[in-house]
Amino acid sequence: MTETVTKNFVIDFDSTFTSVEALDVLGAISLKNHPEKEARLKKIADVTDLAMGGNLSFRESLEQRLSVLNAKKEHIPLLIDELEKLVSKSFKRNKKFLEEHADQVYILSNGFKEFIYPIVKKYGIKEENVHANTFVMDNEGNIIGFDKTNVLSQSKGKPALIESLKLEGEIHVIGDGYNDYEIRKEGKANRFYAFTENVSREEVVKNADHVAPSLDEILYHNKMEGALSYPKNRIKVLLLENIHEKGVKIVEEEGYQVEIYPAGIDENELCEKIKDVSIIGIRSKTQLTKKVLDHANRLMAVGAFCIGTNQIDLAECTKRGIAVFNAPFSNTRSVVELAISEMILLIRNLPDKIAAMHQGKWNKSANNSFEIRNKKLGIIGYGNIGKQLSVLAEALGMNVYYYDLDEKLALGNATKCKSLKELLSKVDVISLHVDGRKTNKNIIGKKEFGYMKDGVIFMNLSRGHVVDIQELKKNIESGKIAGTSVDVFPEEPLSNAHEFVSELRGLPNVILTPHIGGSTLEAQENIAEFVPTKIIDYINTGTTTNSVNFPNLTLPILHDAHRFIHMHHNQPGVLAKITNTLAKHDINVLGQYLKTNDTVGYVITDISKNYSKEAIADLKKIEGTIRFRVLY
Repeated sequence: MTETVTKNFVIDFDSTFTSVEALDVLGAISLKNHPEKEARLKKIADVTDLAMGGNLSFRESLEQRLSVLNAKKEHIPLLIDELEKLVSKSFKRNKKFLEEHADQVYILSNGFKEFIYPIVKKYGIKEENVHANTFVMDNEGNIIGFDKTNVLSQSKGKPALIESLKLEGEIHVIGDGYNDYEIRKEGKANRFYAFTENVSREEVVKNADHVAPSLDEILYHNKMEGALSYPKNRIKVLLLENIHEKGVKIVEEEGYQVEIYPAGIDENELCEKIKDVSIIGIRSKTQLTKKVLDHANRLMAVGAFCIGTNQIDLAECTKRGIAVFNAPFSNTRSVVELAISEMILLIRNLPDKIAAMHQGKWNKSANNSFEIRNKKLGIIGYGNIGKQLSVLAEALGMNVYYYDLDEKLALGNATKCKSLKELLSKVDVISLHVDGRKTNKNIIGKKEFGYMKDGVIFMNLSRGHVVDIQELKKNIESGKIAGTSVDVFPEEPLSNAHEFVSELRGLPNVILTPHIGGSTLEAQENIAEFVPTKIIDYINTGTTTNSVNFPNLTLPILHDAHRFIHMHHNQPGVLAKITNTLAKHDINVLGQYLKTNDTVGYVITDISKNYSKEAIADLKKIEGTIRFRVLY
């Protein structure tokens, strides 16, 4: 039987246990009303960086910082109050680990025990395990120096102190500064973790045994149970097509590894890029095909930062247990406003008049220029966008008709048409708002154009493949269609650097826009907040609310338990097999949730923490299993 080796964790305080340098915060308090506040604070920060990078002796840096602090004893409680709010996220998250391993957790800091111990004791860390400098004060309570007999006030004080502790077992040092690395350099530690959650110093990182963006990473690396079953920094995220910076910030703040790419990527390049990616975020141009998914060894979730998902092979994602999330409502208003504005421009024949003005031609005339009031608007596709367009158009005095394959309740005074032919033959303005399913290819073709009235206004702000472009061009050239706006095309450039090619270029009274129906700052911000939030919720809790391809299941937050997530093909008897397996391994179930759709079943089981690796192996072997993961 292998003997378990004791692991002692020696943790730095400033910028490691807390997210800041404590003396910087003390300076902000003590110099609050000082006339030289900004200059002194800068000096404190600069001296700290020099010392942390190994470019200034610690004692010299400490003397310089204290000389400009103007600090007093009365400032220390205020400093403690601030520092309590600034404990690093991953240390807060792993408070239970620190409490349970109190005998093996040490704080070793060149800071000061007067403010360090009041912070760390709330995390179960013992006072005798806190090693730091101490202040020297005069009779009026002014901080005038530090105890120079303390080994930690000297250069290479940390290695010397570690040696004096004579710790049994392995010594693992966690810190962000060069003086933390010195413990390892001097041979007094088995491993040095460069802690980069708050700050990353090049000189420290390059000398580290392991770079740790969080305490979760360190615990995972040591095969010790922390607050998370898998460190977030190991989850790779690929965001394509200029995802809004708000979305980027949300996933970065979650602690994921994030790679950003400004354009769409072709299939072959994406096959390479996606290999180690756990989450991918795309818009409309990137195609997630079966070939791409064949290379997606680690993919757990897809974020479509748009409404449509026809660019994603949903069936293949479902088969592989990859959850897909989109933003079905976030850009609705933006698309509707574009549709309203374009129909007004077209019915007034403004595109040609505007172009003529730029060529110096003055053509003041009311010919072929009309109001939209009392005109008949035909909406094909009465979903979220179609319905909102219906309401706004009616408010402008239009008579609204709509057609949808599904039964949809009319809003306001809108009239439902029984067939596409009925709608096309009746209205003055046609606006397409259908989804991207393959069966919608060329739903407007030669026959449908034939049903339309002469002089009709035709608009497509839905999907490029739903209109036969050749037939559209013929009807524009013949004059049957008096005005056209198209925002979506069967083939679109991968990026702004590529040329837009279309047979519709240069035709009269035609508005061509580069797929910008939902491209307003408001819409992009809404999407950028909505999609990552849903994905993060799924990764953290298993919740599938608003997933396009998974059964929608809203789950409670997990407290002091483990969560088994089991995805399987929707076939009889799987739940019974899961239950029997749990019973076989004597696992106590705290809660269980099941939801299915036509393709897959999704079972969530919350259990007490005692279970064996054999239980996991048996659950994965259940016939029909697609994917299994454990959360805690």
